Amino acid sequence: MAHEIEPISDPGIPPHVHRKADEDPVAAKRAERQVAILFSLSTLGTLLFIFSYVAIPDDVFIFLPIMGNTNAHQLFLGLGLAFSLFFIGIGAIHWAKTLMPDNEVTVQRHEFRSTEEDRKEFVKTAKEGAAAAGLGRRSLIKRSLGLSLGLVGLSPLILLRDLGPLPGDSLTKTSWKAGTRLVTDPGDRPIKPEDLEVGAVAQVLPELAPGKDHHKLSDIAKDAVLLIRLRPEEFNLDAERLSWTHEGIIAFSKICSHMGCAVALYEQQTKHLLCPCHQSTFDVTRAAKVLFGPAARPLPQLALALDAEGYLIAKQPFSEPVGPSFWERSS
Repeated sequence: MAHEIEPISDPGIPPHVHRKADEDPVAAKRAERQVAILFSLSTLGTLLFIFSYVAIPDDVFIFLPIMGNTNAHQLFLGLGLAFSLFFIGIGAIHWAKTLMPDNEVTVQRHEFRSTEEDRKEFVKTAKEGAAAAGLGRRSLIKRSLGLSLGLVGLSPLILLRDLGPLPGDSLTKTSWKAGTRLVTDPGDRPIKPEDLEVGAVAQVLPELAPGKDHHKLSDIAKDAVLLIRLRPEEFNLDAERLSWTHEGIIAFSKICSHMGCAVALYEQQTKHLLCPCHQSTFDVTRAAKVLFGPAARPLPQLALALDAEGYLIAKQPFSEPVGPSFWERSS
C-alpha cells in the first residue's frame, strides 16, 4: 500500500536577510549606476579592441619594463577584448548580487509532467521574476547592457577582416602582358630560343617591371610558366595554337587546372606533363589536353614571340584564367 509523503513545512532555510538596495531607494539607484558604469567600461574595452585592430600597425612596438619590446597591435587587441568581456561579467554579477531578487524558494517534489495549471503558474512566475529583476524599469542598466553586448557581438565580425579583401578580378589576371620577356626562375635571365635544346624544360616568370627587385609570392603563384621545346612536326595543334609556339617552343601555365598544385613532372618520351598531387596528365603535343585525372580543362597556353634582340616574349596575356577551374565554369 502506497504511503503519501507528507510535504515539508520547514526545509531549514535560514531567514531571508534583506540587502540595503532592497530597502533603500538611494542604495538601489547607486547600485544601478555602478552596474551601468561596469557595462560602460566593457564598451570602452570593445572600442579599444576595434581601434587596435584598425588603427595600430602590426610593426609598432612599445617598451614595457616587465615585458620588454611588445607588439602594440597584439597587446591592445588582447587588453581590449579582455576588458570588454571582464566588465560585462563583473557587471552582471554585481547586478545579480545587489538588485535581482535573492529570495530562496522551496518547491515540493512532484511528477515530472506538471499539470496544465502548474505549467501556467510557472509561466506566470517566470514573468513575475523577469519583472522583479528590474530590466524593464531600470532603463539605465538596459541601455548600457545593450550597448556593451552589441559592441562585443561586433568583435567577431571585425576579425573577418583577416580573411583579406575581396579578390575582385585579381584571380583572373597575371603579370603577363604583350611584350613581357620570359626570364629564368631562379636567375631572372632573359631566354633566347637557342638556350633550350629539344626535350628541355624550363620554369620561367615574367621579367620584373622597372623599380621592382623581386617577385611577390602572390604573383609567382599565378605567373609560373613551363617552357618546353619539341620538334615542330611533333605538335598536333590547330593553326591558332601553333602560331603561339616558336620554333618548337611551347609555354603552359604551371598551375594545375584542377586544384592549383604545381605541374612539376615532365615525361620526355611521352611528352606528358603530370601533376603530382592528383595525377592529372596533360598532352604537350595537343595544347596540354587532359589525358587522365580530375582536371577539367587543359593548362592555359601562353603565346610566344621574339623581341628585337632575339629574346622570347609573351605575344599577349593568357587568353583565359590560370589555376583551378572557377565554380562558374560548366566543365
